[in-house]
Amino acid sequence: MVGALGVVFGDIGTSPIYTLATVFDPHDAHPVPVSPNNVYGVVSLIFWSVMTIVTLTYVTLVMRADNHGEGGIMALITLVRRWSAPKTRHTSMILAALGVFGAALFFGDSMITPAISVLSAVEGLEIVDPDFKDFVVPVTAAIIVALFAVQRRGTAVVGRFFGPVMILWFLSIGALGVGGIAREPEILRALSPTYALGFLAGHFHIAFFALAAVVLAVTGAEALYADMGHFGRKAITLGWLGLVLPACTVNYFGQGALVLSDESAVRAPFFLLMPEWSRIPLILLATAATVIASQAVITGAFSVASQAAQLGYLPRLRVQHTSASTIGQVYVPWINGVLLVAVLILVFAFRSSSALAYAFGMAVTGTITITTLLFLYLARTRAGAPLWLVVIGGGALLFVDLMFFAANMTKLVHGAWLPLLIAVCAFTVMTTWQRGRAIVTRARRRAEGPMREFIDSLSTREPPLIRLPGTAVFLNRGDDTAPLSMRANVEHNHVLAEHVVIVSLNTEPVPRVPDAERVTVDELGSAHDGIVHVLAHFGYMDRVDVPRALSLLDPSQTEGPLDLDRATYFLSKLELCQGDAPTMAPWRKRLFIATSYITADAAASFGLPLDRTVIIGSRLQV
Repeated sequence: MVGALGVVFGDIGTSPIYTLATVFDPHDAHPVPVSPNNVYGVVSLIFWSVMTIVTLTYVTLVMRADNHGEGGIMALITLVRRWSAPKTRHTSMILAALGVFGAALFFGDSMITPAISVLSAVEGLEIVDPDFKDFVVPVTAAIIVALFAVQRRGTAVVGRFFGPVMILWFLSIGALGVGGIAREPEILRALSPTYALGFLAGHFHIAFFALAAVVLAVTGAEALYADMGHFGRKAITLGWLGLVLPACTVNYFGQGALVLSDESAVRAPFFLLMPEWSRIPLILLATAATVIASQAVITGAFSVASQAAQLGYLPRLRVQHTSASTIGQVYVPWINGVLLVAVLILVFAFRSSSALAYAFGMAVTGTITITTLLFLYLARTRAGAPLWLVVIGGGALLFVDLMFFAANMTKLVHGAWLPLLIAVCAFTVMTTWQRGRAIVTRARRRAEGPMREFIDSLSTREPPLIRLPGTAVFLNRGDDTAPLSMRANVEHNHVLAEHVVIVSLNTEPVPRVPDAERVTVDELGSAHDGIVHVLAHFGYMDRVDVPRALSLLDPSQTEGPLDLDRATYFLSKLELCQGDAPTMAPWRKRLFIATSYITADAAASFGLPLDRTVIIGSRLQV
């Protein structure tokens, strides 16, 4: 739970820094006037929004939907595809497409959160001394670079380091909130939902636009779900109910009490809630907490990208598993680099947290709405929830989500366009890769042909195939089609090694696979032809080492001893080029070919000796 506090709750736990100030921002296009009734209404609306979206929707309901312990919107897509009946196939395809767009929005969230969170904390230096204003952006950039540099150490290490910091943070903001409430205890009346409903009903022309800022209080809700594979549902639930929710609630009410007693404090109620003597150390603590806020969405982005690659929405990426006890703790170097560049661009382009506030809200509300919709579909199809409950209860949750989303749509020209642009770009890349991959897979299967039919034809070739002394290892995707490299070698060189091993890899949902269970051998139905198929099993924490796995084979399994010290390894590589077939639009073909270049190097991924690895390429038109 300490690790979860150090990673998962940073985003939602630092929302008190900027939420109330953004709601009452006088420079906003639709400002909320500062008055006692509005303060009660806004504080009550923040509290009940958090209870409805985070506590009820995510912690109580959505986090029950996991895919072998993994959470996040990509896990929901997997479950939707798995549990869809034939008669609802069309509906599930539409929902899956919506889910991919939600994942794309989450990538936008992962870029915006580090920028707005760290900027908002460093801006607190201006409260201490206005002369620090010119240092805000450079200091923010330096902190962000340092944050992304430590990601390779793994979520568990980062969580253990950040956990105590976040515990101190939540205790501190809770204490500040208690101090504020002590000045104006009347603010506690805002715990009643009547104030939130009264604010919405009596001042809808103001309250509707205020929702675009109120939603900042629930930023990080999707990160709770996306990071579930890193720490588990129980640790996240206990951390939220036991510490994070009470601390944030008390702080929001303390800020509201401060504004009631001094309306001028609305410009920075979080920082002005601090006693003057404590501002510098607490601003430093806030800066540390916002760095951790970024950690929640960064690790979530790693999980989403890893799952997207497994589902075929992204190319094979280099994924490092950083924990032997939790399958979801991953580090994806390529995603880490892309996020770093994107976050720095946002920091230098927007230069303040207020400029990014509405961009932030759009990314959050879009993802939350789609997640709720997918969950309700699963509740009906998988869990068998009564239709009336899904329609009434789920409809109420969706209504709340759509209200927030509609309010943020009014901020399109004020920055809300940014996450939509990022999401459209990411969605286009993912759907193009999925479509192109399906086209290439069909073409590749036609070119490879059935495995057993090809093996059987080798003995009847004219002229007879020359079998040379030695061992050849061909890497292949499975055992149903012939490796392209093997087929090309036979058809063009008319030779084949005396011992041939066709190897396929399988990653199991366990940390490590013992050597006794490492390999499974299939003679492919033809005894004594020197050709076997080997399925190598690896755990997600195992280092994939094909030569070592083959060394575990007994000579009786491979129709004779293998000369692995001098064996040659063959990889099939497809060179994609744009063809005339109307499979995709020309621009999507170019995008698909460009995306293929980020695929992780196969030889390095499989532990092959580079001086004895031969790559045989084939050209394929898309």
